[in-house]
Amino acid sequence: MANRVQDLLKATRAQLKAAADPEFEAGLRWFFKEPVKPYGVRTPQLRELARLAYAQVKHWPVTERDRFVTELWKSGMLEESAIICHLYRRFAKSCGEREFRMFEQWIDRYVTNWSSCDGVSTWLIAASIANRPGLADRLARWTKSKNRWKRRSAAVSFIQEAKQGRNTETILHICDLLLADPDDMVRKGVGWLLKETYPKRPRAVLAFLDSWRARAPRLVLRLAAEKMTAQHREWLLKG
Repeated sequence: MANRVQDLLKATRAQLKAAADPEFEAGLRWFFKEPVKPYGVRTPQLRELARLAYAQVKHWPVTERDRFVTELWKSGMLEESAIICHLYRRFAKSCGEREFRMFEQWIDRYVTNWSSCDGVSTWLIAASIANRPGLADRLARWTKSKNRWKRRSAAVSFIQEAKQGRNTETILHICDLLLADPDDMVRKGVGWLLKETYPKRPRAVLAFLDSWRARAPRLVLRLAAEKMTAQHREWLLKG
């Protein structure tokens, strides 16, 4: 069993190296504010590599599958983390408490940029919450973490819930806990979450922002306003 994990790792990395574009790699290094380690492989190719990996991994025991993705994480390569997220999305229906704990460990141990943070949060942690709604209550404590990506994850893990109009009270509680966060990446996560909550729950979002708009970071307000009506956007941003 260990051999097939190593064989798939070798094959996946060989394909990544073969598909690497030095010019695209340089662009990725420039695009991220934080240091990243990219191969220089574009998203459609990463999705295809995840599909190929899934064709094998879906037949493996869960422990073996998780060993494979953990080895990908350990490399620190940007595209390997993306493959993990594309691959694990295919198991979304089976994500529950065990997976939630594992995803939290990934945030704690391996996530070092917004792309990896958002991939794990908006799809994988989100899947666990959708399947086990009680898990949503655990994210409030993440807002106190020293890890900026865990604080961002506390917000963006609710993006899918926001789009469905669910968990609005919890979402606004998370936003309330994070609105004064000094980190721009966390603020962007809060603004994004409010933006996605607004279409299904405009009154709740406006009522929440009414008490915050005079002192909330401008970055959060601009993002939160992106899907608002012209009237609501003007009201929010005029101050």
